[in-house]
Amino acid sequence: MFRKPFTDRSLIRLLLLPMVCMACLFATGCGGSKKSPDEPPVYEKPHVLVPEASGEQTLGSEDYLLLDISHTDQGYFIAIAPDDGLRRNIKLVSEATGVEYSYFIESGSSAVIPFTDGEGKYKVTCYLQVQDSQYAALFVSDIDVALENVFFPYLYPNQYVDFNEDTEACILSASLLPDDAVDIDCLNVIYDYVTANVVYDEHKAQTVEAGYLPVIDETLHSGTGICFDYAALMTAMLRMRGIPCRLVTGYAGTIKHAWIDVYIRSRGWVEQVISFDGQSWNRMDPTFAAAVDDKEFIRSYIGDGDNYTVQYAH
Repeated sequence: MFRKPFTDRSLIRLLLLPMVCMACLFATGCGGSKKSPDEPPVYEKPHVLVPEASGEQTLGSEDYLLLDISHTDQGYFIAIAPDDGLRRNIKLVSEATGVEYSYFIESGSSAVIPFTDGEGKYKVTCYLQVQDSQYAALFVSDIDVALENVFFPYLYPNQYVDFNEDTEACILSASLLPDDAVDIDCLNVIYDYVTANVVYDEHKAQTVEAGYLPVIDETLHSGTGICFDYAALMTAMLRMRGIPCRLVTGYAGTIKHAWIDVYIRSRGWVEQVISFDGQSWNRMDPTFAAAVDDKEFIRSYIGDGDNYTVQYAH
């Protein structure tokens, strides 16, 4: 996925302004739900959807790499690696899009891998680290995915937006608004909170290594981060409220960047459009909103989205 570090410093130079990279916390709702495959599920109160590795259907082996595919209808599978000091690499490709997603699983750990491209056939190829950056193929398999709800891949946590019931950012998200708050109010309140309380970490932008993954509560506690951190934080907070959210990585102009897309029931998927004044949507990347005073200049740069190029959604 991220084969090289984000070059946020270049983005700062490009815009000649101190930029702040935006984070999206995954947020989901709680309680009983109405199941309609074409609309997000409705929950009685906000809560975190918890992925399960129940062992009913698996690929591979506990000895080298186990893929628990028991709940693909929920939009994910779980990869479990033995504690042998070696990394695993999983490449997941949707037949529909041809986009290849790459995930690294550390020795003795597990990871939730989403079916980001929705329903259909996926090819999963698993590799074992031989030495340093050298990997040997373990196995290849096809997985047919039929989702109970098409929005589940954007409601559950996964490796790139990793949160659970005890994540403080999710607890905060639940406390910021009443249980029955509508999605637009949740979006605006969470957006305002993140952009007001997290500042851009220029040193981290210069030193972040390839393969970096955000730690959501670390961003919340430190009040600093790069664009990937901003995006993961806000995504988790929104998913916890039952609002489908995509953490998107790609380019703003020629600069590596991360941002979010949000599903609003009255509007559908809102891509890179984060601010709503009650009558109209204003295109505003939260990365920029957190630290830039000249909002009109930034909005003119973001424009109608032509300056954004999507690579991956998580």
